[in-house]
Parts: sequence; structure tokens; C-alpha cells
Amino acid sequence: MKDSLKFVIVGHVDHGKSTLIGRLLYDTNSIPEGRMEEIKSVCKELGKGIEFGYLMDHLQEEREQAITIDTTQTFFKTKKRDYVIIDAPGHREFIKNMVTGASQAEAAILMVDVNEGVQEQTKRHAYILGMLGLRQVIVAINKMDTIGYEKGHFHKVKNDIMEALHSIKISPSHVIPVSAKKGDNIARPSKKTPWYKGPAIIEALDMFTPMESERNNPLRFPVQDVYKFAEKRIIAGRIESGSLRAGDSILALPSGEKSRIKSIESYKKEKSKAEAGESIGITLEDDLFLDRGDMIVDPANAPETTCTIKGHVFWMDNKPLKKNERVTFKCATQESACMIEKIEKVTDSSTLKILRRDSKTLEEREVGDITIKTEKPLVIENFNQIRNLGRFVLERKNNVCAGGIIT
Repeated sequence: MKDSLKFVIVGHVDHGKSTLIGRLLYDTNSIPEGRMEEIKSVCKELGKGIEFGYLMDHLQEEREQAITIDTTQTFFKTKKRDYVIIDAPGHREFIKNMVTGASQAEAAILMVDVNEGVQEQTKRHAYILGMLGLRQVIVAINKMDTIGYEKGHFHKVKNDIMEALHSIKISPSHVIPVSAKKGDNIARPSKKTPWYKGPAIIEALDMFTPMESERNNPLRFPVQDVYKFAEKRIIAGRIESGSLRAGDSILALPSGEKSRIKSIESYKKEKSKAEAGESIGITLEDDLFLDRGDMIVDPANAPETTCTIKGHVFWMDNKPLKKNERVTFKCATQESACMIEKIEKVTDSSTLKILRRDSKTLEEREVGDITIKTEKPLVIENFNQIRNLGRFVLERKNNVCAGGIIT
């Protein structure tokens, strides 16, 4: 059975992310039947030649504005593995979608237009990749066809991006000269860049290693909902780490009640075992009154519950976050009102310069090291140990204002 890898494509607006995705789909014969005809028709209506970007930017609004608005997932296969591509917006107004997309990825391609070079948004996206712990990174220096595949120009842009990435401790696996539009160095090495001796994009992706499964970590099963069917009370959710079997002892947090798993319910059938990544339902031998946000864990490897959380956050709202402000903290299915107890350090997400210490505010597109005090105890993990319980968002009046990791 082939493995799979989920990667995100990021970069400044109009540096060619959607075109690269269209080209990857085209070159791996992964375009859905009939879609190419639709794209040809749309391009003809818009008075353009074939635009591979429209394979992704399929919303009419996106075609007209020429920007990618949402985080979209699509798929292709190579001989080695299956891939899930997460296309993340480059436009500054859609940065929160980019954070969401990158947080799901195991690797990244950072797109840079060879004509425009490193932009503020390029640095910001690279910073977010670093903050989210993504270390498998390819830099694709795009639109090489527009400069006649000139080696010197490529190396100048490469040096600039390497300097920016070095400052945030990212060492890209490969920096590849490409033309997504023409297909150079995408599926195979291009004869137009004889001076480049490295792999094409697909070959470089195949060199990456899928993230180790969370199934080897202790059981963490956040309760999403509880359903009643006939005599059964089915506790539904997604296993974030570990595995469980019928008959296993479990501990419910924050109540501290214990029970055993009676059955594992999947769609229209029972299973004997389930593991990290699976969305399932379970029934228990005892009637524990669980609710959304509770956590089922392994009693032999139980986490602590806490009301004090330290995190690293990227603030995305135009109205600043203030010290002592009350907002909503969300992690997996857990939710609690919280207070911002301390803003210890504020960093500029583009220049990486430390702006303030012991600050009273965190402004838009600034990164802060903060301490949060929640109203109720929560089960959280360090991001480096269990990623999906180490990520959180902050909301203000039901609007997501920040994405962060627990440190």
C-alpha cells in the first residue's frame, strides 16, 4: 500500500501557486474528466490562452479577481505515493485561511516570482511555516520563462530567499527554477535550464517523508458529539492520537470518570480497533454523561488539565488584542472563555524584529508570545508532542482573530 503526503503551496499573491497546482494535475493525468474542456471554454470567454490556474480557481469570483480566496484541497498520484495539495491564499486579507491550510500540512512549496523576488508576504508565509514546525520545504522560483531562463538572475533571487529563510531557521531541501505555465522542472528536468542539476518538483516531493502517525502516541479522543440510537449512546469524534480497542479502559476528562469501551462504531458496522486520524463513534460499558469538548484518554498516560496556557500566536484582526482582554480559546473540540494574562514578546512577522516586550497590545500581523488563563480546565499538549492538540485559535465575537501553537 502506497503512503500519502499532504503539502501546502504558499507565497505572495500572483506568484503562480494555482498555476503550479494546475500543472501538477495536468502532468500527472489527475484532471477530472470534462474539467479541461470547461477550463478551455472559460479561458476563451475571458479572451486568454489556456490558464492552468483555473483548474483551482474554479469559483467565478476568483476568476474575475484573479486571487485565490479559500483553502482548497486537491489530489494527485505519483508512482511512489498519493498527494493531497492544500492551496493557500497569498492575498494579505486571506492570511487566516493560509494559517489554517499550513497547519494541516506535512511539507510545503514556497512560490517566488523571479521578477518580483522576495516580498513582505513571502517572508510572512515563510515565518508561519516555521512557526507551525514545517521543515520539509521546497522553494520554487517561478516564471523563469519571462527572463529567458537566465542563471544569474535565478541565483540572485535564490540568495535573497535563502537569507530570509535562514533567519527563521528553515533550510529548504531544494530551490528549483520553474515555469509553472510552460511546465519547466515540474514533472521532469527541463532542457531550458541545463545549468540546474537538481530534481524537478515532483521528484523533490517524492524525496520527502510522510509525518509519523500519531497512533504511537497516547490516546487522545476529543468528544465531538453524543448521539442516541435506540438503546445506544454513541460518543462521536476523531482520534487525534493513539488507538483504541473494544475492552480498553478509558478515562474521561475533565470529570475523571473511568469506564471501558463496549464497542467501536463505524459507518453501518462495528470495528474491533481504531487509530489516529479515524472519525468514529464508541459506546461505553458505563453511562458517563459526556459532552462536546470532553476528552477520552488512556488512564495509564493521562495528560494534565490546566487553565494556564503559554502559546505563540499570529494575530490576524485589524483591531489589536489587548492585555487582560477576554476572548474565546478553541483547541480541537474544546472551547473556553479566556483572559490574555500576559503579552510577553511581540515580533514583526515580516522582518522578524522584536518590537516590544511585556506589551499591552498585539497588532495585526504581529506574532506574540502570550500567556492565556482559561475559565475552565482544558486538555492541551505541547505542539511538538501531539500537533492537533497543540494548535489553537482565538475568537472574538465568533470571528477567528488568531492562530497559534502551544509551547
